[in-house]
Amino acid sequence: MTRFATRAVMAAAFVAVGFGASTPAFAGKDLDAIKSRGTLVCGVNTGLAGFSAADSQGKWTGLDVDYCRALAAAVLGDPNKVRHAPLTAQQRFTALQSGEIDVLSRNTTWTLTRDASLGMHFVGVTFYDGQGFMVPKSLNVKSAKQLKGAQVCVQSGTTTELNLTDYSRANNLQLKPIVFEKQEAATGAYFSGRCQVFTTDASGLASVRSKEAKNPADHVILPELISKEPLGPSIRRGDDEFFAIAKWTLNALLEAEEYGITAANADKMRAESKNPGVMRLLGAGTEDTGKVLGLDKEWALRAIKAVGNYGEIFERNVGENTPIGLPRGTNNLWTNGGLMYAPPVR
Repeated sequence: MTRFATRAVMAAAFVAVGFGASTPAFAGKDLDAIKSRGTLVCGVNTGLAGFSAADSQGKWTGLDVDYCRALAAAVLGDPNKVRHAPLTAQQRFTALQSGEIDVLSRNTTWTLTRDASLGMHFVGVTFYDGQGFMVPKSLNVKSAKQLKGAQVCVQSGTTTELNLTDYSRANNLQLKPIVFEKQEAATGAYFSGRCQVFTTDASGLASVRSKEAKNPADHVILPELISKEPLGPSIRRGDDEFFAIAKWTLNALLEAEEYGITAANADKMRAESKNPGVMRLLGAGTEDTGKVLGLDKEWALRAIKAVGNYGEIFERNVGENTPIGLPRGTNNLWTNGGLMYAPPVR
């Protein structure tokens, strides 16, 4: 082939990509296994109210749980085709690496080391958080800088444990970590008075205080956030098709909120909206975003109908009208001053 011909072929390829030419996706080994099994296995927290917790009937709810339900709806057509695998912080990565679970949706911080060395891909961020401290109100402590020499309950195998050490050294606080494998043990020790302080992500502090404290008003969450904790789901490396589906399911929930699409009005908007973005997202019209994912046209419609848009998920599980009572803050859409921003579904 001449140099001119080679350049012509390359130019044609770029033009095809630029104008949206696409090839249907082919299922990878993990995606094939999920479809063959007919169930998505989702690794979740052993119990963190608002994110993943089971009631007395064994029903799982929470922000992390809802993501898995949306993913199951997109892939398997049914949000109930999920098996939840409760995991401690130390168990979670091994469970994902070994194939015990398909997706890890367990308030897990996206870090360089985890992303680059544990054989996993982070799908995106479902909750922007930061590490904080909780203390008994009776101590009359107003700032983390006043905690010098304090005993701090913390869970092992977490970024929380590492951040605590860094913060203590940087501020010469000589904090004394008391480490527990399970969060329930760490919170139990704190509420029994074995530690003066409990530390974890600020959302986790609010969850623990609302669920486990005899009187939540007796405990104060200090104002400092000592870290960045972008929390999100992850999958194993090695199946690009499943990675794309997992990533774009999250993006679809965010884009649905931007368009005002809810679980209740999704069918109506699919039938009536003339907005090209809405039509594309919900599988109306001639464009088929599902084809490049190896799914049908209504993949996003099913996900949204199953759990609602991202805003609905947030408010239902951890929002200001729940016992946890978190404001949207940085977890608001970018159009409302937050960090939640989805690439266009097109």
